[in-house]
This record gives sequence, structure tokens and C-alpha cells, in this order.
Amino acid sequence: MPHSHSDAEIEEEQRHFSNVVTTFQRYASYSIATNNRRRKDIFTLPKSDQELLTSLGYKEKLDAVDKAIFANAEFLSQIIADPEIFGHEVGDATDGDGNDLNPYLSGQKPHSHSHDHEHSSAPRKSNKYRPNEGDMDKVASTLKQFVRDWSEEGKEEREMSYGPMKEALLAHFHDVPERERRKLRVLVPGAGLGRLAYDVASLGFTCQGNEFSHYMLLSSYLILNKTTQAKYHTIYPYIQTFSNVQNRETLLRAISIPDVVPSLPRNSDFSLVAGDFEEIYGSGQELDVNGEEPQSGMWDAVLTCFFIDTAKNIVNYLRTIHRILAPSGVWINMGPLLWHWENNTTNDPSVELDLEEVKELARKIGFQISHERTIDATYVTNSEGMLGYTYRAAFWTATKL
Repeated sequence: MPHSHSDAEIEEEQRHFSNVVTTFQRYASYSIATNNRRRKDIFTLPKSDQELLTSLGYKEKLDAVDKAIFANAEFLSQIIADPEIFGHEVGDATDGDGNDLNPYLSGQKPHSHSHDHEHSSAPRKSNKYRPNEGDMDKVASTLKQFVRDWSEEGKEEREMSYGPMKEALLAHFHDVPERERRKLRVLVPGAGLGRLAYDVASLGFTCQGNEFSHYMLLSSYLILNKTTQAKYHTIYPYIQTFSNVQNRETLLRAISIPDVVPSLPRNSDFSLVAGDFEEIYGSGQELDVNGEEPQSGMWDAVLTCFFIDTAKNIVNYLRTIHRILAPSGVWINMGPLLWHWENNTTNDPSVELDLEEVKELARKIGFQISHERTIDATYVTNSEGMLGYTYRAAFWTATKL
């Protein structure tokens, strides 16, 4: 279990989680204000310019965006309908077949020390927090994450990243019959909205995801625990910015989620743990009755997808992965090196290695790296937009020596 927190830390966690809930709640008012700014700006133009814009149907487009904002707000209100999932008492959840699909480990007090400074607890009703642009960017990003993880439109992007990782996992354990995969424990840190971890569990492995972001945790809870019908929700993830938009249809594109009903076979073993990766799986944990750290050697595989660059100290990340893997366990990595803490304004440390240094560090810690290659991959990109980033992501399979 993670170390106990001081009263001050708990207070900060309570405050922050309350702020996250408030940010979801105030999405509509913030976004409508942004859209109203566009309306007001029209009236600062000469009359002839206003008439030209009117002839283009610009005002009607703004009205349509208003409707999409309110539709998103209704969806977001469902996400924060159950904030008590972050307490010790988590209600039972079932999938459409009546199977228990509550992936969150009750009794695991969530903690976080992320680059987003996210901490956890129950929200406060008296909170007067005013979300800023950075907060709203996280909500906009969350909506796009739904496209990546839980929509038909996101399938191609998922296949770029998740596909090679699942193939490598199956290849590494090719000699294990499918009926016996449940004996193999797979960890997915930085699980986001949980799709990769869910897919791994669907292959028959025992799988645990780990995530620190409350935006992600609250959102994945809705999909995994509260959604029993495919394409039940409709969101408009591309209305937050008018830049690099091909046409009105692209801006107002509706996305239906989820593409599948999150339902696992009976006896599946799937869980999500809320909290900081190093804090939960790293050294410094309370020793068990045998005098050993409870996570040491407990995992047959660790899958890191767009994750290792979230480290403040990459040495700690790799050392933790190595320690928690079982002998001959496998670490499968996929992602870029966009160091999240580089140039942070909070005086947090940041170790920023190049790719060759990361791989050499892994070897020194005790990994044998194989199956290296570069994979072009996107991340929450708008496939119909005028701008998209493609990462030349590093992929490898590494065995614990």
C-alpha cells in the first residue's frame, strides 16, 4: 500500500479533486462564453464585413456550436454523477450480462502527484473554484480521448499503438494456452480511459490498469461501469477550437461511444488502480509478512504506451518496472519521448534523456531489449482536420534478466 499522507496532503487532495469536478460542471458556461466572444467580435467589424459573414452562415454555425456545447455538457454531467468512486466505499457495478465489471480497487485510496497536480478525494459543495483555460483544455482533451479509446473513428489510431503491443504480448507468451492466460498478470500504467487494459483482459490475461488523472478516472468509470449499450453516448469533441477546420461538418462532427459494450467473460480478472505509478508500485511500500515489498516480482508483463515520458526521473520508472516484473518477465514499450516535466514552472525535477540513453539505461538496470522498431503513430488526432502530428514512436520488447 502507498505511504500514509499527512493532513495537509489530504486537504490538498480534497481541494484538487473538488476543482476537477467543478471544471466538468462549468464546461458549458465557459464554452458558451467563448462562443459569445466570437459573436461580440462580429459586431466590432464594419457593417459590410458583418453582412459578408452573415451571408456565409457564420452566425448559424455559432448557434449550432451552442447546441453541441450543451450536448457535451449533458454527457459530462453523467461523468461526475458518481464522484464517490474515489472513496473507500465503491458501489457494485455490473455489465450488461450481470457480471461484476467494477475495475476500481475499493480500499485503494487514490493518490496522485502528476504533472497536472491532480490529487483525489470527495468534492466539496462549497467550492468556488474558477476553472482556467488549462483546466478546460484537459476537458477538451478528455473528449478527444474518448474518440481514441472508445469509438469506431478511433480504431485506426488504436491499431497503430495498441495493435503492436497486443501482438508482442501474445507472441511472448505464445506457448501458454489461451485457457491458461488468466495465470499471467499484466500491468498497464498510464491506462487513460482503459481501452488497452480492457483489450488485454479481453484476450484472457489478468490485467490491471493504473491511472492518476481524475479526468481519465471519472470518465473511464462511466464507460466501464455505467454503459450497457454500444453507441449510447454522442459527443462533439472538435468544437473547442475553430482553427485548422476543413468545413462546418468537420467542426460539428458527432462521435458515438462506446464502439463496444465493455463486457468481459465470466471469471475475467480486470482492475484499475487510481494513483501515482511510483507511489503504488515503487519502492518504499510497507513490507508484507515475509518482509518483502508486495509488488516485487508480481507481474509477468508491463505494457507502457505513451507513458515513460511522464516520468520526473526515468531511472525510478525503469527501476520500478524491472523490480515488479517476475523473472524473465516482459516489458513492452510504445511511445515518444515528450518529457512532460520539461520546463515545468513548479520547480519539480525533470530528467530528460534521448532515446539511445533510455535504452542504455534500461540495459544497465537489467533489461535485454529486442524487437526494436520505429512506428508512426498519432495521438488524439482529428483525422478530418487540417493539422495532425505523427510521432515516430519507439517500440521494443524488453526481457528482465
